[in-house]
Amino acid sequence: MSFDKPQNLEWISNLRFLSLLAVIVLHTSAVLLAQYGKVPLNEWLTADVFNAMVRFAVPVFVMITGALNLHRDYELNDFLKRRLSRIVTPFLFWSLVYIGYSWYNEEISFDNDTWANAKLILHQLKYGSSYHLWYVYMLIGLYLIMPIISKFVRAATKKELLYFLLIWLAVMLLEQPYLSRYKPQVELRYFEGYIGYLVLGHYLSTTAFKQRYLRSLMLLLFLGMVMVITVGTYLVTKYNYSVTTVFYEPLGPFVVCLSGSLFVFFKYRTVNLPAFLIKVRDFTGQYAYGVYLGHALILYLLDLWFNISYKLYAPIISIPLTAVLCMVISVVMIWLLNKLPYIGKYIAG
Repeated sequence: MSFDKPQNLEWISNLRFLSLLAVIVLHTSAVLLAQYGKVPLNEWLTADVFNAMVRFAVPVFVMITGALNLHRDYELNDFLKRRLSRIVTPFLFWSLVYIGYSWYNEEISFDNDTWANAKLILHQLKYGSSYHLWYVYMLIGLYLIMPIISKFVRAATKKELLYFLLIWLAVMLLEQPYLSRYKPQVELRYFEGYIGYLVLGHYLSTTAFKQRYLRSLMLLLFLGMVMVITVGTYLVTKYNYSVTTVFYEPLGPFVVCLSGSLFVFFKYRTVNLPAFLIKVRDFTGQYAYGVYLGHALILYLLDLWFNISYKLYAPIISIPLTAVLCMVISVVMIWLLNKLPYIGKYIAG
């Protein structure tokens, strides 16, 4: 069955912008979330609520990638040369930046042994030189399989895509701690991981659904999942006396429902933004990947140099304030890096 590409890409632009901000909110609040038992409970719960609200960020990024790319027919060499290089080159640059920051922050050290220094750098590149770069390692894997999976998606019927997605969801459920004992010995790894979000994004963006009450139902599902994730995380954390993130897991049923409901809601929700906000959204969208790569450095420096973090005011104010400030500075930083002659557009992201 042939699927058309998603129409009206305004909603995808809106969703990308929101997801980018959500990632920064997530990383701003995560520091407070880790302080369970060391900060007042009301402050910790604020971080819990913010975390629950924005857990859709990375899954929605992957779904957008699927929506925009899986309907295309790729020539393999061209795809690997152009698309993959646009991910890998900035990633390597920013990985070295974070290695440099770790050295500056005395988290790692170099000596006069060139080979030992090289091994340390390679070790950092292998496992990730900053906490948020796991996303890029995952994304590279998805891009490697995208020319293959896109051929399946373009040839598949809706029934076949649903078959794939249902098995993906079933395998995901069986991977959860509370259900893993029921997992059979059948080899199911072929249906695991973020590839399901890739296909889900394509499926939801190209499939027409009956719209009566759909937006209201999706909004209720989203809010319901926020509540379930928030309360569930609090209860299991209280039970274990330490932060427990089982409800936060992106490859878990709660975040799938959270992400899918928001994706469909935006698809069918017309948002008439003022011209100024459209310009801000589109300008930011040009540098979204670079902002993702660089925002962690800005969060570090805002806290280190200016004491701007969740501790600035009450967390309900300081978390979104810090995130917005970080996003603005990150966009300007990536824009300036892109202006560097010869290398800017390759390294900035």
